[in-house]
This record gives sequence, C-alpha cells and structure tokens, in this order.
Amino acid sequence: MRIVVNGMQPFGKAVLDRLVERGEEIVGVYCPEDKDGRVDQLTQAARDHGLPVFQPKSFKTDEAAEHIASLEPDLAVMAYVLKFVPETFLNVPKFGSIQYHPSLLPAHRGPSSINWPIIQGKTRTGLTIFWPDNGLDTGPILLQKEVDIGPDDTLGSIYFDKLFPMGVDAMMEAIDLVRDGKAPRIVQDEAKATYESWCKKEDVGIDWEQPAQQTYNLIRGSNPQPGAWSTFEGRTLEIFDCALISDASGDAGEIIATDAESFTVAAEDGAIQIKRVRSGSREKISGGDFAVTVGLKPGSTLGPATESGN
Repeated sequence: MRIVVNGMQPFGKAVLDRLVERGEEIVGVYCPEDKDGRVDQLTQAARDHGLPVFQPKSFKTDEAAEHIASLEPDLAVMAYVLKFVPETFLNVPKFGSIQYHPSLLPAHRGPSSINWPIIQGKTRTGLTIFWPDNGLDTGPILLQKEVDIGPDDTLGSIYFDKLFPMGVDAMMEAIDLVRDGKAPRIVQDEAKATYESWCKKEDVGIDWEQPAQQTYNLIRGSNPQPGAWSTFEGRTLEIFDCALISDASGDAGEIIATDAESFTVAAEDGAIQIKRVRSGSREKISGGDFAVTVGLKPGSTLGPATESGN
C-alpha cells in the first residue's frame, strides 16, 4: 500500500520510523517548512530515510491537491498536523486519510485535548484514530483506545508515557485495518461533543482560594506546558511538580511549611506541596532552592495570578 505521511515533531517522526521499520512503501512525507535553520524532527527523519520531503505553505491550494495526486497514494497518515487540511487534499488517496487525536472523540475536540481532561478532574481519557473531514476533529471514528488518568498524572506523563506510544501502535493497527478492508467509519455523536481551544497561560493562573484538589488538577494539567502560575512580590512564579496535601490548613496562598526540596502553600480544604518552579529564567529549580533564594518562609504569601508579574 502506497502511504503518504503528513505530520511534524516527535510523534510524526515516531510514526514514520515505525512505518519504515515495518517495510511500508512511503511515497512522500509532508512536513513543516525549515525556519531559521531549524529543521522539524519529522523532516530530518524523512531525509535520513531517503524519502521525498514536501513542505507546502498551505494544503488549501489546487497545487497541493495536484501534488498529492501525482504520488498516487493509497492512504494518507496524519501524525500531528496543525495546518488546516481540506477534503480536497484529504480525499485524494484511494482510501482517504486517517488522523490521530489524543482524546476520546467527540469529547475534547481541539488543540489542547490532553490538558483539559486533567484540569477538569477527569479520571479517563484516550485517543482516537479517525477519518478527518472539513470540520475540526469531526470525522468518523476508526478506532479508540482508553487510558486512566491517575491521581498524580500530569500532562507530560499522560502524553509521553501513555498516549504517545499507544498512539503510534494505534496508527499501525488502523493502517492494517484499512489494508484489510476492515476499517470502520463510526459517525461521531454530536450530542456528546465538546470543544476547548488552546490551553494558554491566561487559562492556568492559580487562585489559592479555590479547593486544593481543583488547584492541583490545574497545575498537573498544565505541567509542563503552559505551566500554571502564581506571583510572589509581583514576580511571576511558574509551578510544575507538586503534591496534594489534604490534611493541612492556612489562609489562601499562605506558605505553611518549607524544607530543603519544597515549600507548601495553603488553599481551600488543603494545601499544595510545590517541588519544582521557574521564575525569571528558563531554568527550573526546586521549590526549596526558590524559597531560600527569595526568602520565602512560613507566613509569606503567594499572590493571586491576577496580579501583574514580571
């Protein structure tokens, strides 16, 4: 089967590497343009494998549709694509196109579909391989896989430890189903559809007056990106690794304990032990080191994220 790969970044590279390992016939790889000397990981992998690389500025042109048609593909595999790809391109391959999305569609359509279930306190998520159309994550479902969101899982652990490797395997399973003529097209139930946009910095400011569990979900759902944040003495403090402490009390935002590795902040109905932070630089440091550096001690207070930080 003649396969076109369309994607980017580590996930796109991992899918391409697996296809090459399986001995699949890859007739072309669509990937981002090189910018300022930076080459996307998928682009570099395709070049390393000696595969033809194509870097269109847009997939919405007649030229793009004509180009993929010239490759005479049987299937297009979409492995993390941010540019809009219209049906005029998607439907060119003999069997169409399949795409990976890291949620259980139709829930959590949109670009930050791993962050939001964690932030919302969900205990299950998953991935979907689907047949994309002109909508946003709206096409028929081919297959799905579920995973647990553990009580201490973060965005990073859910993606890198679970949805990334499972997604590569699911892509291979989907390709085999297409090849064998057994790939379903299950229409999504619009009554169950949800959509969230990008999880941005302004979405993950911490309000220490909120319940500790809710604050903990916010921090872990944005760790490592975009990084939940608070303020101390007018300075922005990004918060990453942490732990939930249920048997603690204090005023909202009050530092109630410090040690060599961390400091602990009171919230409603509990507290958060903060183990890794970043403030004023690209380097993450331990909560204990930050406390020593800025003189943070019991009785100090972190400000609300609505305060302007530097």
